[in-house]
Amino acid sequence: MQATAGVLEKADVLSETELDTLPVGMIQLAPDGKVLKFNQTESALARVAKDDALGKNFFDEVAPCTRVQEFHGRFVEGVEKKSLHTVFDYVFRFRDGRRKNVVISMFYSASTETVWVCVERP
Repeated sequence: MQATAGVLEKADVLSETELDTLPVGMIQLAPDGKVLKFNQTESALARVAKDDALGKNFFDEVAPCTRVQEFHGRFVEGVEKKSLHTVFDYVFRFRDGRRKNVVISMFYSASTETVWVCVERP
C-alpha cells in the first residue's frame, strides 16, 4: 500500500487536481455518509460519474454493497469515536454484476470532521 503512504493524512489539503491525479480512488465522506469529494480515479474505476456521486449518500445511493458491518459499521464507529484509521480487504459488488477485489483504507480527519476512503486495486 505504498500509494496511500501519507496520502490519507494530507488529503484535506490536496487540490481537486491533485486528488484527481492520484493512482488510487479517493472519496471524502461527511459524517452522515454524504459524498463530498470523489476523485477522477475512483470515478473511472467504479464507472460512476463524479457528478453522479457528489452530494449523494455513499452507502445508500453510490455503493449500496458497502452498507454492511465490515464497511459501513467501521465508518459509523469511527465517526462516533472521531477516530478511525483502518485498512481491510473488500470485494465491491457492482450493480452490473462486476466484482472488484480492493483494499480499503479509511481515515477520520479531525480537522475537517470527515472520513477519507481510499480504494486501491491490488
